[in-house]
Amino acid sequence: MNENKDSLSEKYFDDVYNANADPWHFETSEYEQEKYVATIEALPKAMYNNVFEPGCSIGVLTEMLADKSKKLLAVDPAEAPLVNTRFRLQKKHHVEIMRMQVPVEFGNEQYDLIVISEIAYYLNENDLAILRTNIINHLERGGQLIMVHYTPFVHDYPQTGDEVHEYFLNTEKSILKHLLHQRHDTYRLDVFEKV
Repeated sequence: MNENKDSLSEKYFDDVYNANADPWHFETSEYEQEKYVATIEALPKAMYNNVFEPGCSIGVLTEMLADKSKKLLAVDPAEAPLVNTRFRLQKKHHVEIMRMQVPVEFGNEQYDLIVISEIAYYLNENDLAILRTNIINHLERGGQLIMVHYTPFVHDYPQTGDEVHEYFLNTEKSILKHLLHQRHDTYRLDVFEKV
C-alpha cells in the first residue's frame, strides 16, 4: 500500500466526469461488460432484499443489480454521473440513487449484499480501514460482500486491486468468511460472507 497518497477526492471525480460523461467506457468496453457479467454470475443468491452499491457511476452495473434486488441504494461521490444513473433507472422504483462520499458516509441500513466494484483502490490505508469497518457494521449476518477490482498498477490510485482484496482477505475469518475467488487477465473478484 502507498501510505503517502491521499484518497482520491470528490473534486477528482467531478473533474473526470466534467471531461467525459463515460470516462471508463462502462457502456462500450468489452472489459467492463465481461466483468459485469462475471460479477452478477458470482452472486451466491438469485435475489437480495437490500443491496448497497457505492461508486455506481453512470449505473450500468446498477441496472443489472436492480434485477437481483428488492431494494437497492446506489451512490456516487460525483453528481454528474448520477444524472445518467437516474435516467437509466427511472422505471426501477425500488432503486434509490444519491450522492454520497463513501467511506465517511455509509447510509444507516443493514444490507444483505454490498457491492464494492472498482472503488476501494481510490482509498488510502486509513480510509480503507474505515470502509471495512462500515461494511462489517452494515452487513447483516449471512450477508455477502462482492469485491471486483482492476489489478494492474495505476499511478493515480493509492492502492492496487490486489492490495485491497488482500486487506479484506486478512480480516478475521470469524467475521468475514471467504466464499469465492476468481482471477481474470486484468481484474479479480472475491466474495465474502459475514459470519
